[in-house]
Amino acid sequence: MAGDNAVVIKRIKKGGHGGHHGGAWKVAYADFVTAMMAFFLLMWLINTTTPEQKRGIADYFAPQSIAQTVSGSGGVMGGKVMGEDQAHAGGAQSVMQKQSPPSPNSKTKAMAAGATENGAASNQTGTGADSNNATPSTQDGDFAHAAEAIRQAVQDNPDLANLSHQVILESTPQGMRIQLVDQDGRPMFQPGSNEPMPYTRKLLSAVGGIIAALPNRVSISGHTGGNAEGAADNWDLSSARASQARALLQAGGLQSDRIYEVAGKAGSEPLLPEDPNASANRRLSILLMREAPPTPPGKTL
Repeated sequence: MAGDNAVVIKRIKKGGHGGHHGGAWKVAYADFVTAMMAFFLLMWLINTTTPEQKRGIADYFAPQSIAQTVSGSGGVMGGKVMGEDQAHAGGAQSVMQKQSPPSPNSKTKAMAAGATENGAASNQTGTGADSNNATPSTQDGDFAHAAEAIRQAVQDNPDLANLSHQVILESTPQGMRIQLVDQDGRPMFQPGSNEPMPYTRKLLSAVGGIIAALPNRVSISGHTGGNAEGAADNWDLSSARASQARALLQAGGLQSDRIYEVAGKAGSEPLLPEDPNASANRRLSILLMREAPPTPPGKTL
C-alpha cells in the first residue's frame, strides 16, 4: 500500500539553556580583570618607590611654570616659608661673605640682550636703573622670564636634561629661589667634598649667565643632610659648597658686586623636615632677592 512507503521526517528540538547569549560578558570580564591588574600594579609601585621617586613623578606631571603663590612655595615645601630672620635663627653658620649693596648711582645695571624672550632687555642699557627702581610687578615678570630661560636651558642641553627634576624654581616673598637638589645616584657634589660634579659646573654656569641679566642681588646658601658626609663637618662643607657655587656663578657671568651673601646652613633647614635623611635635603639655594621700590621724593619711612 502507498501508506506503507510514506517517508516520515522527525524534527527534534534541542532543549537546555545553552542558547545564543552572545559574547559581551567575555569583553566585560576581560575589562574587569585588566582594571584589577592595573590597580594592584599601581598599589605595588606606590609601596616600592622612595619619597624622592614619588616627588620626581609628581614634578614630571606638574605644570611647567613658576609657582605664583605668596606662601613661599608652590612645591615640595608645602607652603611653608623660611623667612630671613628664621633662617639665621636656626643656628646657621655666620655669613662667609656679605657685601653692602652698591649705591644707586655707583654702577649702571644693564639687562643683557637675549636673556629674556620678550626682548625688553635691549632698551635697559644705559638707563642707570638698578634693582631698587623696579616695581614688584616688573620684578615678578623678570623672575618669570628668568625661570623660563633656566628651564629652557636645562631642557635644551643634553648634558643637563636629566637634571630637570632636580631644579626647583619658586617665587617667594623674598624673591625667586632656585634650588639645585641632590637625587639618589645623582648628587650635585662629590660625597663629603666641595668638588662639584661636571654637570653641576655646567648647570651653575648656565644659571649664572641668565641671572646676570637681572639687577637683583643674589644670596647663596649651601645645605647638607642631617648626618655628616664622611669625615667632613657639615658646617664647613656646606659653606665650602656655597662658596664654590658663587665662583661658578661668577664664571657664568654674574658680577661679584651682585653677591649679597654666601652662607653655609649645614642641616639646619631641611627641605623635607619629615625625612631628615632624604637626599633632597642636600642642595644649593640661590635666591634672586626681591628689592623694595624706591621711596618717593619728599617722603620718609
